[in-house]
Amino acid sequence: MADYQAIVIGGGHAGIESALATARMGFSTLMITQNLDTIGKMSCNPAVGGLGKGNMVREIDALGGQMARLIDGSMVQYRVLNRSRGPAVQAPRAQADRVLYAQLAKHCLEQQANLRCYQDTVTDLLLRPGHGAEQADGREICYGVRTERGHEISAEVVVLTTGTFLNGRIHIGEYMADGGRLGEKPVLGLSEKLNQYGYRLGRLKTGTPARVQSSSLDFSRMEIQPGDEAVGGFSFDNIEEDYSARLRHRPALPCHITYTTARTHDIIRSNMDRSPLFSGRIQGTGPRYCPSIEDKVKRFPDRDRHQVFVEPEGMYTQEMYLNGLSTSLPEDVQEAFIRSIPGMEEAVLMRPGYAVEYDFVNPLGLHPDLESKLHPGLFLAGQINGTSGYEEAASQGLMAGINAGLKLRRKGGAAGAADEALVLSRSDAYIGVLVDDLVTLGTEEPYRMFTSRAEYRLALRHGDADLRLLKHTERVGILEPQRLARRYEKQAALESIGELVAQRKLNRGERGELGILVEDPSLHRALRDPNICMDKLTKVVPELAGYPEPWLEHAVLDIKYAGYIARQQREVDRFRNLENIRVPSRFDWLAAKAISVETRQKLHEVRPLNLGQASRVSGVRPSDISLLMILLDT
Repeated sequence: MADYQAIVIGGGHAGIESALATARMGFSTLMITQNLDTIGKMSCNPAVGGLGKGNMVREIDALGGQMARLIDGSMVQYRVLNRSRGPAVQAPRAQADRVLYAQLAKHCLEQQANLRCYQDTVTDLLLRPGHGAEQADGREICYGVRTERGHEISAEVVVLTTGTFLNGRIHIGEYMADGGRLGEKPVLGLSEKLNQYGYRLGRLKTGTPARVQSSSLDFSRMEIQPGDEAVGGFSFDNIEEDYSARLRHRPALPCHITYTTARTHDIIRSNMDRSPLFSGRIQGTGPRYCPSIEDKVKRFPDRDRHQVFVEPEGMYTQEMYLNGLSTSLPEDVQEAFIRSIPGMEEAVLMRPGYAVEYDFVNPLGLHPDLESKLHPGLFLAGQINGTSGYEEAASQGLMAGINAGLKLRRKGGAAGAADEALVLSRSDAYIGVLVDDLVTLGTEEPYRMFTSRAEYRLALRHGDADLRLLKHTERVGILEPQRLARRYEKQAALESIGELVAQRKLNRGERGELGILVEDPSLHRALRDPNICMDKLTKVVPELAGYPEPWLEHAVLDIKYAGYIARQQREVDRFRNLENIRVPSRFDWLAAKAISVETRQKLHEVRPLNLGQASRVSGVRPSDISLLMILLDT
């Protein structure tokens, strides 16, 4: 009998969600991490959310994950980005007290039933031949881990979430040291084992800026960037409460904006030969959408300045995060170019910026449920799959944890449809887009989520994730019953609001109070007006006053964009036609002779679950899909 039903390796944002998911599904879970004091640590930007990313945090909350509640409990500033634009490209973002965030994460894990946290370093996987009943097709099964201190711990499923620690190496100018974060040792040996077991490894690079002391800055020379007055929060449960009142005991901290100067760029250019990024010492591929300041100066020589966001790291620290100044230049150069920026002339550096290189596993080796194709029972999530960002890591961690739990359910008895793997479609969620991109296209650079990656973003608004994913949430069963009941109450309320709006007529006086000039008396027509004020609406139509404001806003947005949503739904329906054509798990892609050899090899590597996924594999043409439909006799 196994020591545990699930083992989660790593205590970062992916590991937190994985461990909580399997434990909340009722399975005995062990989280193994190198340092219990760094659980939930924000290695880089002390913030959660943003465009696309904030949508994923809401989806994590909708499914029963923890990230939204952690940021709601630790935020020091809240903003909705793109508020002046349409709802499809709006998203919440919050600055966190990074120490408090980590404390809340660790406390949550420690309080969770069925979960034990343990400090050690995993150096190897335990593998054994699969048996017929396990449907391993001759592959070895992952049944546990071996640790640095010589422990062998068995489990029925293992989730690997190592972040930037696999063979991690720190670079600061000429200085180089092994580490997953500055001052923290890397995981050594596991990469070699993964390579030996057949995993395709690559090398990526990420970086972080210096931290400076707030008392040494002149904020009068910078632009202030306050948060929103109305604090909405991330968790759907908090959105529906007076969340602003709950934050009044903690002051909201402002951010500030300043800019690099010509002098800044001159200092960087004159020291470019000392940058490990350009001297050839760094081999890993960096994030294209979040380049270092030296990379920006080199790539955009005509730009006379670059924006710098000066962001607080917490309530009880003077450390300030310099968003936009990620660098691996030597410390003396960092100090010089930072002090050339307005408001930072006397800046005191508390921590230097640095780059970190680390190994990752090609995600083409994963099934859409994030289980390894090589070793059943092993799931991978987070930066080990080539992603960048807390939100991307947490999203994968949640999905890997849920699917590990569902696999345990299937192993535990007669499996039904409710125990099948959870694979979110691209039309279901941003998380679906993220996972599908990784396992279908792979990545050669740190993957980051953007709204532009989602084809159906109008249907993936951050404010409707709770109802959009409700059927999946209920099936998985990790959301507390009272929270789930509240979701169904909201769903019923929106239906009632829709019926009321369809029937209610407005007289001339009511239309005048709302500022509606058209003669159409229907409330439905009135709500399509972009200038409708929610306060006036509930006064003129008192029948709506009893509903929580976020529910009304949700209903009004559905009405305003009904035509666009209907058109996008038709696109989704066409998309799902291909998604519904399943490919047998034993289908021989290499034997599909009518398709080119190169395309067959790509399809064989990805092994798509359906024709929709097959159509997104690089190089696959519409004619290939037509031939596959014939081969599958559809």
